[in-house]
Amino acid sequence: MVCKSPLPLPSNSIKPLLNAQNLRKPVLALTAVISLSSSILVCTAVNSSRAAAQESEGCFMRNDRGQTVSLSRSVCGFLPQESTPAASPDTKSDVKSDVKSDAKSGVFLVKIKRREANIPVIEVTFNGKQKFEMMVDSGASRTVITPAMATALGIVPKGTVQAKTPNGEATFSLGSLTSIEAGGLAINNIVVPISPALEIGLLGHDFFGNKDVTIKQDVIEFRSRS
Repeated sequence: MVCKSPLPLPSNSIKPLLNAQNLRKPVLALTAVISLSSSILVCTAVNSSRAAAQESEGCFMRNDRGQTVSLSRSVCGFLPQESTPAASPDTKSDVKSDVKSDAKSGVFLVKIKRREANIPVIEVTFNGKQKFEMMVDSGASRTVITPAMATALGIVPKGTVQAKTPNGEATFSLGSLTSIEAGGLAINNIVVPISPALEIGLLGHDFFGNKDVTIKQDVIEFRSRS
């Protein structure tokens, strides 16, 4: 599996929140457009009977060149069926304790703790000290954290992104992190959305976008490209 590099997400505020209620209510048809400088975020959730017919189903970003990048669960908080990795649901892995990364060879291994809705869950360290479980979603462009994580990390929101939905307007705060690390692989100084629609954080392409990613039974391998 080869992951593409992420698109930048600006940290400036767009406009105040008008209505951010009913984020968790299910909807069969949702259209959201978020203006982000030269990019537009379009979110479309469809009835499962029509999912196979969609060319770009789910949550995705379209840049000024017309290119589409899937955001999956990211800001919109739902996951298209086709982006779910093939694996046994909610299974726990008995991983050997001697799984180690080899930074010199550019290979980073991270244990899979369990799976949520077929998506692997790993432990990730934020700001060099606090650890949280995160889902690794190969279809997500951005890393997204929960409000509980933001509170625990002492994040002060810096800007927002806003989406129009059938239930009104919803705003997602943006927060700054000094570092994100898993299995010896780390990135520094990153801005992430804070989504109240998620109960567990989401690790996206802004973390592993320059690596080849292989999801195995017990571990996830992040391998540097030669």
